[in-house]
Amino acid sequence: MLLRNTPERYGVIAQALHWIVVFLLIGQVTVGKIAHQMPDGFGKLVLLARHKSVGITILALAALRLAWRLANRPPPPPSMPRWQLLAARANHAALYLLLFAMPLTGWMMSSASNYPVSWFGLVQLPDLVTPDRGFKELMQGVHRTLANTLIALAALHVAAALKHQFLDRDGLIWRMLPWRGR
Repeated sequence: MLLRNTPERYGVIAQALHWIVVFLLIGQVTVGKIAHQMPDGFGKLVLLARHKSVGITILALAALRLAWRLANRPPPPPSMPRWQLLAARANHAALYLLLFAMPLTGWMMSSASNYPVSWFGLVQLPDLVTPDRGFKELMQGVHRTLANTLIALAALHVAAALKHQFLDRDGLIWRMLPWRGR
């Protein structure tokens, strides 16, 4: 498989970045929901530390993914009504925005809580804001709302891909899968 995108398919780099982020996000949502239900204690702190580290990893991968996308034009979309094309572009833009906003709001929430953010204990990141209980609570609500928005937009993205595969039968889904189909 080619590293770069072609007019027919995404290249292996774009595919790898896409699927790695997808699986990390599934884990993040799961861990976030589990941690939210746990009582305060050491186990919760350990789980949240991993959650933060993976969030920072997603932030770095999102930056790499966006840079790769800007340098490697995606394959053109199949023929579809203009409203669908605009909806797809809006959904993609929102998903990219959330890939940045989710880790940043989590990082700000930790900073405002006076809990440091480190990347797997190897590198401690600087605080983005000073400790502030009110701002922490605001960021907590924003982070949760963004997570729910991300889940909804990702579900819409999957539904649209499945619609293209099974109703339109235009082969769109195969462009992002590592194996060839049709």
